Amino acid sequence: MKVQHILVVEDDKSIARFVELELKFEGFKVTVVHDGREGLMMAQQQAFDVLLLDVMLPGLNGVELCRRIRAVSDVPILLLTARDAVMDRVAGLDAGADDYLVKPFAIEELLARIRSLLRRAKKHAETSAPLQFRDIVIDEEAYSATVGDEKLELTKTEYDLLKYLVASQQRVCTRDQILEHVWGFQTDVETNVVDVYIRHLRAKLPQSEPPYIETVRGVGYTMRD
Repeated sequence: MKVQHILVVEDDKSIARFVELELKFEGFKVTVVHDGREGLMMAQQQAFDVLLLDVMLPGLNGVELCRRIRAVSDVPILLLTARDAVMDRVAGLDAGADDYLVKPFAIEELLARIRSLLRRAKKHAETSAPLQFRDIVIDEEAYSATVGDEKLELTKTEYDLLKYLVASQQRVCTRDQILEHVWGFQTDVETNVVDVYIRHLRAKLPQSEPPYIETVRGVGYTMRD
């Protein structure tokens, strides 16, 4: 079985060492760096299965580091942050992060988040057929979404949200279900974040009748003919 390789970019050396030892105990191969620019160079030079990025890094902050990596790679990214404000979390997710964890955290939760990211990455790799709803086509291999001949310019979170709604077409998705499948967890993000992203997504889709995304009041959202 392939040993999964994790890159940890964390400037607090005591936290970095603690995480490194725990991950190695769980059977992961671990590379640790303490600077954002060094982390970017390492991510460009080697293949990793998961990246753990601290937000407050010297040289290059974790959000910008995430954005630069996501522009060229779909490797799972987990942000480690001491900040718990909604806009900080949204900024990280919009930059392409798949998940985040607020410090201080329990190592058991970190390991659970990593396992979840690895499962999602494996499922993504096994899925190659384009998803389609009306004239919306999602090509997971190309990591793109189009309406007719027009490519949609979507953030990572918007893309994942659209993909989940298209894959669940004809069914009503509750806000909790959307949080679980798009963000990968349910406890740290308020359900109104889903409504914010639905508005963003609707603004980028062409106007149509019936609309691509319908609101089911008191329940959630659906895409149905």
